[in-house]
Amino acid sequence: MRFSYRAAAALLATALASDVHDLKTDTFKDFVSTNSLALIEFFAPWCGHCKALAPEYEEAATQLKEKNVALAKVDCTVEADLCREYGVEGYPTVKVFRGPDNIKPYQGARKAPAIVSYMTKQQLPAVSILTKDTLEEFKTTDKVVLVAYFALDDKTSNQTYSALAESLRDEYIFGATSDPELASAEGAKQPAVVLYKDFDEGKDVHLGEFTEEAIASFAKVASTPLVGEVGPETYQGYMAAGIPLAYIFSETAEERAELAKTLKPVAEKYKGKINFATIDAKAFGAHAGNLNLPTDKWPSFALQDTVTDQKYPFDGHKLTEKKIGAFVKEYVDGKLKPSVKSEPVPDKNDGPVTVLVATTFKELVVESSGKDVLVEFYAPWCGHCKALAPTYDQLGELYQSHGFGDKVVIAKVDATTNDVPEKIQGFPTIKLYPAAAKNQPVDYSGSRTLEDLANFIKDNGSNKVDVLSAQSKSSKDTEDDDTVMSDIPESMARAAPAATESASGAAAAVKDAIKGAAEVVGTFIDDSDIPQDHHDEL
Repeated sequence: MRFSYRAAAALLATALASDVHDLKTDTFKDFVSTNSLALIEFFAPWCGHCKALAPEYEEAATQLKEKNVALAKVDCTVEADLCREYGVEGYPTVKVFRGPDNIKPYQGARKAPAIVSYMTKQQLPAVSILTKDTLEEFKTTDKVVLVAYFALDDKTSNQTYSALAESLRDEYIFGATSDPELASAEGAKQPAVVLYKDFDEGKDVHLGEFTEEAIASFAKVASTPLVGEVGPETYQGYMAAGIPLAYIFSETAEERAELAKTLKPVAEKYKGKINFATIDAKAFGAHAGNLNLPTDKWPSFALQDTVTDQKYPFDGHKLTEKKIGAFVKEYVDGKLKPSVKSEPVPDKNDGPVTVLVATTFKELVVESSGKDVLVEFYAPWCGHCKALAPTYDQLGELYQSHGFGDKVVIAKVDATTNDVPEKIQGFPTIKLYPAAAKNQPVDYSGSRTLEDLANFIKDNGSNKVDVLSAQSKSSKDTEDDDTVMSDIPESMARAAPAATESASGAAAAVKDAIKGAAEVVGTFIDDSDIPQDHHDEL
């Protein structure tokens, strides 16, 4: 009893010490009204991603408390109506509140430093006006800050910079000064922008065109470390950068630091053209398989085109400046061929659902003339994919049995063992490639029922095939046939008993088949019954 009491007391003390406010329906509106800036997490206790976020969220709350930024949480298993009111569809959902009416989704990573950085940006004005007394402290506000130096009467530069700051305030902290002496001290000639950072050389100066596009492009390049690190916090940023990423896999922090130093000259040569980053092979070694690298031998190196998702694995484990420099040059010169991971082509592929592999995807999907092709990108371990499988098979059978196989193809591909020409963010992903617009696939986001999938194909396909109407007509024709059979004279039935039994048996079989299909149409795979942990992590 004494142990239980102490344990309970410890837990209670921890709860009381929390800097995260626990909101209920009756306290929510008052909280968002009295806090000019707040971050609120809508969660479910069983959600794995919510559990992973919890300690990071607590740490961020403690740090932001000093800046008068409040963090709170709502348990959606208790406050279901409140969560519905704010459009919560998955967990965790995190939103930034500026009072009860100004609400935006949180766009940052789920780590304490990222949360603190993001909310600090939200707290500051779009552009902070700086003086010689505040500049130095401002430089250290975040890992990366931008400061513009332009004359007090330069209204054009002022308007340009202010507009840029408003559009990118979630990404950077912006400051500005009109003091010419400060500009001169920083090696900047007005108008100019200086990006200060706590890594690499410490700052970069933009002396080019003073336009939103030019400054944004400068900031994107200058704010990326010459040799960074890929992890859950940075992965999406690298993928969204729009330029290739060079991965340096290694098992130890010491070796990663040494390799970063070795390959820094290569990274400098291709700065702004290719991002370079180390990655912890012990924690994320499985990702090497996604790049067609071995997953059991380190160090290793690979290039990935983040736009086309093509991969270029380096053959070898001695990562020297000379070897990697030559490999990267070949890539830049267009002399390297991408590596394609593919399962073997199936011996038989005549089932209701066409099985695709990487080497047949183009032929069977993109080049299949006159056919609307529905493709499911799945993973063998995905529970949602397994639940969808019987409905998807029935969908394929429906089109084939009604003679639409020459107009509509139902297909699937294992996206974990085949390189596919699409960026897949979760499983299952379903896309329709219309016959007349194969380069513009349409994403499916509806319920995973046979009826909804068939209607999606009808509405978005080029051939406008209405298989459900064909099924309904077939069902009606079968019922009419049954009526005719029941009107046959008894004498004729006795004269041809074998023929009658044969016809009746056939009609019954058709009825059973139609009934089975109708039951499938009524089957609904409701994702609301399944935990919605859809947020991807590296």
